[in-house]
Amino acid sequence: MAGLHHPVRPTSLSSSSSPVSAQNFATKLFLFLTILPLSLALFAFVLQWRGGGGFEDPVARWSPDHRLGFPGMQSSAEFKRSNAPVSDVLCRSPSSSFPYFRDWKFDYNGSDLGPKICITTSTSAGLEQILPWLFYHKVIGITYFFLFVEGKAASPHVSKVLEGIPGVKVIYRTKELEEQQSRSRVWNETWLASFFYKPCNYELFVKQSLNMEMAIVMARDAGMDWILHLDTDELIHPGGTREYSVRELLSDIPANVDMVVFPNYESSVERDDVKVPFTEVSMFKKNYDHLPRDTYFGNYKEATRGNPNYFLTYGNGKSAARIQDHLRPNGAHRWHNYMKSPNEIKLDEAAVLHYTYAQYSDLTSRRDRCGCKPTKEDVKRCFMLEFDRAAFIVASTATEEEMLRWYREHVVWMDKEIKLKLLRKGILTRIYAPMVSFYCA
Repeated sequence: MAGLHHPVRPTSLSSSSSPVSAQNFATKLFLFLTILPLSLALFAFVLQWRGGGGFEDPVARWSPDHRLGFPGMQSSAEFKRSNAPVSDVLCRSPSSSFPYFRDWKFDYNGSDLGPKICITTSTSAGLEQILPWLFYHKVIGITYFFLFVEGKAASPHVSKVLEGIPGVKVIYRTKELEEQQSRSRVWNETWLASFFYKPCNYELFVKQSLNMEMAIVMARDAGMDWILHLDTDELIHPGGTREYSVRELLSDIPANVDMVVFPNYESSVERDDVKVPFTEVSMFKKNYDHLPRDTYFGNYKEATRGNPNYFLTYGNGKSAARIQDHLRPNGAHRWHNYMKSPNEIKLDEAAVLHYTYAQYSDLTSRRDRCGCKPTKEDVKRCFMLEFDRAAFIVASTATEEEMLRWYREHVVWMDKEIKLKLLRKGILTRIYAPMVSFYCA
């Protein structure tokens, strides 16, 4: 009988050890599940570690509420107080979402990328306007800039920053420069003589033409292929290109074309409190060159809204010229050639975006820099365009309340029905690319 019960004992021992084994397994599994997420978290931390005492949360970086200012948007006073190196001033934004902006790594002069394109401008603006303007055009493929500066743009704290940017040449308006320009070929030509010795816009037109003449020589010496003249309230919009690139645009131009015209689109502001037009304005009035004839004339009255012309200011666009022998300026908007009639074409999709009167303060800024009397006769000495003349008179004679009401009636698009109608007709259009470029910075 005892032998019959002997095999049962091992079974009993095995049964008693099962709970112990199960308990050990559960303990090991719990330990494993505890260590695994901690290990993964540590591994993720190591991957994101950037040094310097912390790392940037990508969720916070791309959050819509986390809007970082574009480098250079600070007030001029902040730049004046700063003793930091130029590179630190330019890269003051804490965002790393645009890392190639660091130290302005845009120097294409030694590269094989082509064509090489330069912009010349005459400006008295501050860094808050010039830096975003430079940055945007660097991004879309401009190689070099010739900045003819005076006023605020020529002040020490502004010019120090500008001179420290690769691909930017700063030219100051000195007595030596004026004497040199007074001996130039353009100065002694009859087509420019009618603008001499007149204030404000006429004086600016003469300076721009003389500066463009000098910029042609500088562009040739720098090995540029194309040259454009733009103001710092204008942005090139290379519409129709796959890469949103002015280099791509001009590389496709046939070799027998000497000049291309960018029809201008005019900013159509929807608020009277715009502070930074490049990042706040997305609606533009299209040039008539980009509209069907019936659409343009059929909606002309609603598009002008009682203003003297279809556009508030100019309507003939801006042009780019191929660097070649005998090239000369033909006013601020065109180029010409002393030895031939240039072959010129207009672009079908690309445009120059003109942010004119985009800020309410533009009314008073024009008033403050011109010494004309606010009469219909005297303003003709200062301004070429009817809207500029009317705006100057209003800014010089009206109360603050009257001036704001006039600005809303003539500049701000507040009627939603008319705005929607003209958007559907194609007279008004939305362009967000510049806004995206600046917000990403």
